Amino acid sequence: MTIKETTGMIMAAGTATVAVAQTDSAAVDKALETLKTYDWGSDREALNPIDQAIIATHDDPTARKALEKSLVDALASGISRSAQDYVCRKLRVVGTAQSIKALAALLPAEETSHIARYALERIPDEKAAEAMRDALPKVSSKLKPGIIGSLGVRRDKKSIMFISKLLGDSDIQVAKAAAQSLGLIGTSAAAKELSKFAKKASGNMKIPVADACMVCAEQLLADGEKSEAVALYNEFKGDDQPAHVKAAAMKGIITAATKK
Repeated sequence: MTIKETTGMIMAAGTATVAVAQTDSAAVDKALETLKTYDWGSDREALNPIDQAIIATHDDPTARKALEKSLVDALASGISRSAQDYVCRKLRVVGTAQSIKALAALLPAEETSHIARYALERIPDEKAAEAMRDALPKVSSKLKPGIIGSLGVRRDKKSIMFISKLLGDSDIQVAKAAAQSLGLIGTSAAAKELSKFAKKASGNMKIPVADACMVCAEQLLADGEKSEAVALYNEFKGDDQPAHVKAAAMKGIITAATKK
């Protein structure tokens, strides 16, 4: 093959790439327009260009930011519950600070709170956690456990003192979520709050708090906080503890002893 022929093929490939990009852009615009009328039972394939664009913009921050803005605008435009669900799932992947306000607006509503916090969990910006902390006192008891859990998934240290106050909540689901969340956060401060509450926990909270302490100790050990982890394990190795908690504590102590 001659240099001329090779050059011609490269130029043709470049032209084809541009053409595909232009076609994709048009397809994405059409898919975004489809979101306005998209609802349960609609053809899911009509939204595929958005999925493809998310993959294609992985290494193109500018293009991805523009795509994110289009999704945020769609979310704020009064689309159906089904379309909101779709957009939130996409923002879980591409979401940044510019998505937070629109997602936070969905937190108080029972039908959208779950999917909104699902997206906020993954947005690295600190304001995502702040939005959930701000929403927590304002939402119903039914929605509180989910938001508390999301803060735990994020291991949000700034939530520790606020969440610890919910360990004694009259709603058992809220109280249990608070314990689980502190366990997931897994810092020395979280361990301190769990340990303190464990000593006065009522009957229906004794096991949830003990389980949370085991998760917290495991997290401390994984983070290199060996002495703190062992101290927490030691609190739950007695015969007064449920069998599975005592076993977990003893196993944790042995693991810590062999950990460099």
